[in-house]
Amino acid sequence: MADVGFLGLGTMGLAMARQLLSGGHAVVVWNRSPQAIETLVAEGAIEAHTPSEALATGASFSMLANDAAAEAVLTPSAVSAARGGFHANMASVSPECGTRLHKVFNDVGVSYVSSPVLGRPTVAAAGELNILVAGDVAAAEAAQPFFDLMGKKTWPLGTQPSQANTAKVAVNLNIIHAIQALAESVTLAEGAGIDAEDFVELLTNTLFGGVVYSGYGRMIAQSSYLPQGFSLELGLKDLTLATGIASSQGSSLATSAALANVFAEALSRPDLADLDWAALAEVAREPSVGTNPE
Repeated sequence: MADVGFLGLGTMGLAMARQLLSGGHAVVVWNRSPQAIETLVAEGAIEAHTPSEALATGASFSMLANDAAAEAVLTPSAVSAARGGFHANMASVSPECGTRLHKVFNDVGVSYVSSPVLGRPTVAAAGELNILVAGDVAAAEAAQPFFDLMGKKTWPLGTQPSQANTAKVAVNLNIIHAIQALAESVTLAEGAGIDAEDFVELLTNTLFGGVVYSGYGRMIAQSSYLPQGFSLELGLKDLTLATGIASSQGSSLATSAALANVFAEALSRPDLADLDWAALAEVAREPSVGTNPE
């Protein structure tokens, strides 16, 4: 068994680090707040007092909140402790951040791979994530036994780390569209007196199968948006990233402005702001002047 470092023990990171522990590895964990560390130490993990201690294992993974958190933690001085090893950044960061971190790690002799994941916390807890991988080929190969503990399938997408980051944003853009499509079609059905759950069952058992339509469709039909699996704030972040990526590629997203308006309306409402991003549907059900492009 190997010594493995894991940095970032939010809801997702905690579940993923547990999978590494279940594989019999000595998992050295670091987190800004101590509670999650204490939880995992009680389960057999080893506490790292600094990011460098977790990175020094030589085989390290991170699941930090966003670009700012990743770059604040994975500094040149910290990552130098991992010299000769590899690091897999499993967070959903921007392609630009992935490129910058790739350089930080390469400059001190550490192989780097972007490996954002698809799946909610319950999926992470079951070790059933889909893992999108791009970057250093040797790093990806070295990380694969650990990916096998955390996920059900690894998807190789290229040798530039930003490719995996772009793919994750593109997937989330599809989910945003699916949530909005469900919201609008369910609202139409409800307006005609059709039961929302019956309508979602019709969708998912005919033309629109899959976990996004079934899972979010059920939430929308029941107006049940807790526990929060993914926040509205993070959804808007990914929509903004998608818009920026499109612009950098010389294209545009025809629906991005309208979707941004829906997010803004949901986030402005105290009854919705802290719910799962599927709560976007309530804006379609109860539109306000703020969502009218006119």
